[in-house]
Amino acid sequence: MANIFTSSIGKKLIMSISGLFLIIFLLLHMTINLFSVIDSINGTFGSPDGLFAAGCEFMSLPIVTVMVPVLAFGFIIHIIYALILTFSNLKARGGYNRYAVASKAKTDSWASKNMIVLGIIVLGILAFHLTHFWADMQLQEWTGNHAENPYDLLTATFGHWYNVVIYIIWFGALWFHLTHGFWSAFQTIGWDNRIWLGRLKVIAYVFATIIFLGFAIVAVNSCLEACC
Repeated sequence: MANIFTSSIGKKLIMSISGLFLIIFLLLHMTINLFSVIDSINGTFGSPDGLFAAGCEFMSLPIVTVMVPVLAFGFIIHIIYALILTFSNLKARGGYNRYAVASKAKTDSWASKNMIVLGIIVLGILAFHLTHFWADMQLQEWTGNHAENPYDLLTATFGHWYNVVIYIIWFGALWFHLTHGFWSAFQTIGWDNRIWLGRLKVIAYVFATIIFLGFAIVAVNSCLEACC
């Protein structure tokens, strides 16, 4: 068991599993946020009967709130092992190398060479979310206080155009991070053959683009709602 946490392949496996877990969270989180866009189309934006309001209620269920510490732990593990593997590569090879396993189908993409830098930038998204949304909603419910209206938080945050720009730039960094990290995670857990690796790379670009566009649309739509 100790080898899982200390060996090179074990560290890469932990990185991959924690990364895949976070990918699932991103997909769920984006889907719920997109409910606010559907509310705008249906004319229910800001209504307690809106889809986004229902989605936020779902996120406040006990079974979901229990997952928050698990998610936080996943983020921490992902970050720690990313740093460990990066510094190990620097020490062993005298330069920066990506932490994915070696493969016949290597990549020299910009994203693969800058995963740790992109990861640090992506941390900004997490900090932004925690301070602008989580602290005013889930945290308030945890402490027995009144949670802010989710629609008001969206318009108050993205009613400032510079927040929209910053948000989109951050998710641009996440796009690059996902285009490499997605297929690299599957490669690490054993899907390392020419046929599937090629397919996973295509899926990675599609998935990363969907995530980027989904969150960007939410930010722009909320800005428009604030201006109307």
